[in-house]
Amino acid sequence: MRIIGGKNQRRQIIAPAKLPVRPTTDMAKEALFNIINNHFDFEDIDVLDLFAGTGNISYEFASRGAKQIVAVDINNHCTQFIKQTSEDLNFKAIKIVRADVFQFLKICKISFDIIFADPPYDMQRIKTIPDRVFDADILLPGGWLVVEHNDSLKFNDHSHFFEARRYGKVNFSFFKNRN
Repeated sequence: MRIIGGKNQRRQIIAPAKLPVRPTTDMAKEALFNIINNHFDFEDIDVLDLFAGTGNISYEFASRGAKQIVAVDINNHCTQFIKQTSEDLNFKAIKIVRADVFQFLKICKISFDIIFADPPYDMQRIKTIPDRVFDADILLPGGWLVVEHNDSLKFNDHSHFFEARRYGKVNFSFFKNRN
C-alpha cells in the first residue's frame, strides 16, 4: 500500500503479513480522496477511522494535513502497527484507540467531520453501522460517514444515504448529516 497524496505522497507502507486486514486498494482510495477533496478542506477536518486495520486511511488523511485523526481497531497488532508507522512518519495528528468499534461508538464524546468505516466484509453487523454512528451523534452538521463494503450490501434506503460508488470490488456508501 502507498500514500496517494499530501506531504508523504508515494510513500510505500509494508504491513506485516500477520495482520488480519484487507487494506483499501490504492485505486479505490485515490478515487475516494478525490471525492472528499472536492467537498472538504483537509486542514480543517477531524476524522474518525473505524476498523482502522493497517491505518491506510488514517495515514492518507494525516499526509493531507487533517487536524485530528482517531484510528480505532480492536486488534492489538493493528494498533501497534499504526502507532509505530505514525511515529516513523511523524504523524502527530493520529490518535490510536484499541477498542471494539461498537463499544467505542457508545462512549465517544468527540464530533467529527468525516467518519470512515471499513469493517470486515463478512461482519454480521455492517448494516447497523450508519444507525450506530447517527445515534451516537458524533458526526458534525454537513459531515460525512463513508462505509466501505462488498457488492451484496445496499444502503440506499437509509435516511442519511446520498451516494454509492464502486471501484473494482470496493464499494463506498456515503451518508450525510443534514442537520
